[in-house]
Amino acid sequence: MSQTKGRVTLPSEANFLKETKEILERWGADAIRDSDGTKLDDELKALDAKVYSTYFVTRGHNDFASTHLDECVQMLLMSKHNLAICDTLTIDFLDGFYKEQVVADYRHDPKRYWEVIDRTNNTIVEPDLWTVDQDTDSLTITSAIPFHEYTVSFFVYMIWDPTQMYNYITNNWQDVPHDIPFDIRQPHSAAFAKRCLKDWLQENPDTDVVRFTTFFYHFTLVFNAEAKEKFVDWFGYGATVSIKALAEFEKEYGYALRPEDIIDNGYYNTTFRVPSRRYLDYMDFIQRFVAEKAKELVELVHDSGREAMMFLGDNWIGTEPYGPYFSRIGLDGVVGSVGGGATLRLISDISGVKYTEGRFLPYFFPDTFYEGNDPCIEAIDNWLSARRAIMRSPVDRIGYGGYLSLAYKFPKFIDYIEKVTDEFRMIYANVKGQKPYSGVKVAILNSWGKLRSWQSYMVAHALWYKQTYSYFGILEALSGAAIETIFLSFDDIRENGVPKDVDVIINAGDAGTAFSGSEKWCDPDLVTTLRKWVYEGGGFIGIGEPSAVQHGGRFFQLADILGVDKELGFSLSTDKYYTKALTEHFITSDALTPLSFGESKQSIYALSEDTEIIEYSNHEVHLAANAYGEGRGVYIAGLPYSYENTRLLMRSIYYAAHKERNFHVWQTDNLNCEVHAYPENKKYAILNNSNETQETNVYDGQGKCQSLTLAPCEIIWKEIH
Repeated sequence: MSQTKGRVTLPSEANFLKETKEILERWGADAIRDSDGTKLDDELKALDAKVYSTYFVTRGHNDFASTHLDECVQMLLMSKHNLAICDTLTIDFLDGFYKEQVVADYRHDPKRYWEVIDRTNNTIVEPDLWTVDQDTDSLTITSAIPFHEYTVSFFVYMIWDPTQMYNYITNNWQDVPHDIPFDIRQPHSAAFAKRCLKDWLQENPDTDVVRFTTFFYHFTLVFNAEAKEKFVDWFGYGATVSIKALAEFEKEYGYALRPEDIIDNGYYNTTFRVPSRRYLDYMDFIQRFVAEKAKELVELVHDSGREAMMFLGDNWIGTEPYGPYFSRIGLDGVVGSVGGGATLRLISDISGVKYTEGRFLPYFFPDTFYEGNDPCIEAIDNWLSARRAIMRSPVDRIGYGGYLSLAYKFPKFIDYIEKVTDEFRMIYANVKGQKPYSGVKVAILNSWGKLRSWQSYMVAHALWYKQTYSYFGILEALSGAAIETIFLSFDDIRENGVPKDVDVIINAGDAGTAFSGSEKWCDPDLVTTLRKWVYEGGGFIGIGEPSAVQHGGRFFQLADILGVDKELGFSLSTDKYYTKALTEHFITSDALTPLSFGESKQSIYALSEDTEIIEYSNHEVHLAANAYGEGRGVYIAGLPYSYENTRLLMRSIYYAAHKERNFHVWQTDNLNCEVHAYPENKKYAILNNSNETQETNVYDGQGKCQSLTLAPCEIIWKEIH
């Protein structure tokens, strides 16, 4: 049985009382919840535990939605590129979309609200040159230019909620109706949402916590004709775009948005795109609306004597927990899915709520809990990666989701989570409210800044992508490192300069993306501010293609700080003699295996003999350092997450900050182990982040060393004397 109790939420389901009581005791859970597809019966609600009830504001109400189809959620979508062979071109604009999810909007005049674009010369095709056939969902262009490509930007109604559709397919649900989502901006829907919640609160007196999943607008998730994901952007505002919203935006801001402002060449303003001023205005417009309407619902919950919690996922768009309006909503808690350390910090660092909760993996679904599979493998990996971050900034609660009846069939898994829940409560008791030791303060610099804290390089939450893992490793490494981390935008630097307490700035990403910065680096004020800051003692780390835009005879605009630039072929006629790597360097002192730069970057070369080339292979530089006045620059070609690269990044940060002498304060010499110190309560912990026995030397706050052996996954707590 659990040694301690509390801070754990357990999923359950009807007709599973005896087993639920057993797991409540073993895991020390003090709350139970339903999941999408499950319900809690009266016997479960009578248990000695808080009851979380999932509440969908704009889905699961088909009786209303089916009689108000004109108030369904709308989206702007773009057709495939279509090649004109002659002067007449007919486009099947729904080709490639799943017609059980979206249908074309013909209630509003396509000639007024749609946009046809010649993508070859980037011009709008005038509405009198095209017609729409509603019977075939096709559009015909007359006077097309042969061998030009054309697209149609068109409005649709979303008639199936994307998350329910995903769960429906994953779990092979049968005879379950498709949830039709409706738009809270519409008059009948707004009134219904409030009335429905009032009724629901009266009908569910046993509910202690209303778990909004989430509020109004789903992240952009569109399926293809085979019912598979076609376009997914966890940050996408696509499902907020209605004709009514655009009209109200124009009235408030004094200018009208074009469909192309949303379509964005078919990129739909993915978070990797440098955001336009118009799109930032639209995001702000949606965020204020969502905060205002969500607050009304939260107040109803509070008036009924319950707590209001938001799930950071599904319909979370517009809530933006690091945005300027989030605290206005008045939520009691936020719960989110934990994919690792970065997503743990994404949840735990949220302010403006009473508590935060992490939903850990695996989800109790049949894609993981099936005969022959060992769900402990995913659970151990998930816990160890998140535990590092908990040591720095703990969530207040942890929990799981899905079908408990599935998980119960795996006793080894039940045993392991019992250990996890006890360990979490032990950590929480020691570190909550404590300021952990941080040797250096780092700022991540990109186009989004604080708004996307711990969210850089994500596409679909924390899923792996070939183009992102070499950068996402930065966040994962920092999430559990003894480093204080903040997030700054280019506008922050231009308007306010570099905060005085920041030691090192990191800019990382592919050229042209919002994270590297693209044309933002053509601003001389930004460049000179950073040059001056580094010259006077600051540290700058560039990873991948930092400060990259072709301008002024440079590709890396801060090449002079980094000591390297990228060869684009323009300077091949200039000989490059600086290729000799150093035999040793502070940054690589711990390296025991060949360095891994992930996808890396090609054709990086040193600018001068003063560049400290640390790794050179394949006729290019992958790791370098450079003195710049009183400051330093460091270049890394890529940083996928690993314990080795976490140490490489730590050493790079300390070196850039001129703090090498402080590196062995609260440190280990085994890369699989870490130290976290809490000076205020005079405790420190040594972690074994691996599932194997480890031996390590541990350096305390005075640099004194002791040798320890740690069992697999062990934490050893000690007093600071």
